[in-house]
Amino acid sequence: METRACLVILVTAIVVAIFRPPVAAAETNASFGDVFSKSCPDNDFKTSQDGKIWDISLNQQGGCGFMTKERYRFGWFSMRIKAVGGDSAGVVTTYFMCSENAAGPERDEVDIEFLGNRTGQPYLVQTNVYKNGTGGREMRHVLWFDPTHDFHTYSFLWNNHQLVIFVDKVPIRVYKNANYTNNFFPNEKPMYLFSSIWDADDWATRGGADKTDWSKSPFVSSYTDFTADGCRWEDPFPACVSNTADNWWDQYDTWHLSEDQKKDYAWVQRNLVVYDYCKDTKRYTTLPEECWISPWE
Repeated sequence: METRACLVILVTAIVVAIFRPPVAAAETNASFGDVFSKSCPDNDFKTSQDGKIWDISLNQQGGCGFMTKERYRFGWFSMRIKAVGGDSAGVVTTYFMCSENAAGPERDEVDIEFLGNRTGQPYLVQTNVYKNGTGGREMRHVLWFDPTHDFHTYSFLWNNHQLVIFVDKVPIRVYKNANYTNNFFPNEKPMYLFSSIWDADDWATRGGADKTDWSKSPFVSSYTDFTADGCRWEDPFPACVSNTADNWWDQYDTWHLSEDQKKDYAWVQRNLVVYDYCKDTKRYTTLPEECWISPWE
């Protein structure tokens, strides 16, 4: 698997580089305070000496999080993350998009969640999609590397044709709005980008069987190299809404997977998926309509 994984990353990185131009310097060189606001005590948020790495921590008093000050509707959004190491059962580290700055009943949301584990057990990554406050679109993957040993890049590609979640440029989830209207596709509301760490030991690890061991706290996850290349929202409508196709992330090549990305995605489907709601016929006796939309077209 390791040899195949190296080839997957190399090939896909080349393919993505073909249609992705350099990101504007204004998006990458801004300070943390210019881009984000945080919601935790100062002692639960630390930065590296150069200010480029941001550590957030969880203890029994609570977790920590930060969010972009801007909202976006469509674009490319990436973050390099190092998940909590050691015994992290019950702990969830997140990177996600959400249309509200709280878990409102009408929110749109797209999640990447690292589900903590007992030492030596595989880390699971859960993704989910919400539309108007309704979720239930979970997938779970194992990864081809240990996400606690180093930083890896996790990205959203979001346009009106598809929503793709990448890990180190490898597509692990493809959520289409094609063939016919997907009434569950989040394409109407601009979203903030969030990062957080919190306690979810009632469900996160083996369905809640493994509880958080607070003697191991504080639990720390690290973030760096945030990139936002998208249509920045301005009420009532920003000018970029009507001409998003002028941007690389909404041109024809980003409306579907490339042939090499399809090979990578097929490999992920064969080897890394451990749960897919579209295959859970006990939970959904009638599968949600988007389950019938092909990710390959």
